[in-house]
Amino acid sequence: MLNKLNESIYYLSNQNDKERPTLRLVCGEKYSLVIDGGNSALHAREFLKEIERLNVPPIKYLVITHAHWDHFLGMNEFNASIIVNSLTHQKMEVWRRYSYDDRSLREYVESNNMTSHCMEIIQLEIPEREQFKLGTPDLVFEQSLHIDLGNKVCVLERIRSTHTDDSTIVYIPDEKVIFLGDCVYGTTTDSIFHYKASHLLPMMEDIQKYDANHFLLGHESICDLEEMNSFWNELMLCNKAVKSTSLDKAIECFEQNNHRSPQGDELFFLKAFVNDQILKSK
Repeated sequence: MLNKLNESIYYLSNQNDKERPTLRLVCGEKYSLVIDGGNSALHAREFLKEIERLNVPPIKYLVITHAHWDHFLGMNEFNASIIVNSLTHQKMEVWRRYSYDDRSLREYVESNNMTSHCMEIIQLEIPEREQFKLGTPDLVFEQSLHIDLGNKVCVLERIRSTHTDDSTIVYIPDEKVIFLGDCVYGTTTDSIFHYKASHLLPMMEDIQKYDANHFLLGHESICDLEEMNSFWNELMLCNKAVKSTSLDKAIECFEQNNHRSPQGDELFFLKAFVNDQILKSK
């Protein structure tokens, strides 16, 4: 079932057990726009089935927020113009060259070009895999793009990010809603999860210039401004406390700076920033 933010914006919640991100729908007076294509054909079809129950304008555009498989492997199901930034387009070329039969998938996993979990999703949720080929984007932009859905403008921008270097956000000015995809998350390098400390402030600068009251993330429920500010504050406090490759020293510094122990996700963030220091030291 689709969640309704307002008369113009709907979203299908993420399913972490199936590696399914949140899929989003923005409706103007003439057209509708979808944000992210889903992790598989079945994921996309479930979303489209829910949209059919709504009285909304036809889907004209599909925006892919970044080139991670769970956000685009279902995009062939949409009869829409697919929009990506130029770096996302470049990264997706690899997936367009792939074959999706079992033998090929196993080879990609063995060569570390695909995770075993991704292979399992593809095997379960993409029918007729022997003939499956990922489609080609219709519109490629460099830094920013404005789309008018009919009295509903969508601002697309490629921003700096702690997650990927090809992150696209979508901002709806009259609704004060921003779709962040996965851009505010950390990333994994050499099997180590980390937060790129050098990218944190630039990313926050890119996002906070937009006047937004609601934030939709790729694998979360919707956040209001207070919740988003709390998230930024946690990241900043943790980043400030990490000055070396020692988690113990980071925790000690955090406690000295804040007169309390790390709470909630703060220990997770501290570890991620320490891991970033470890990777930099190699």
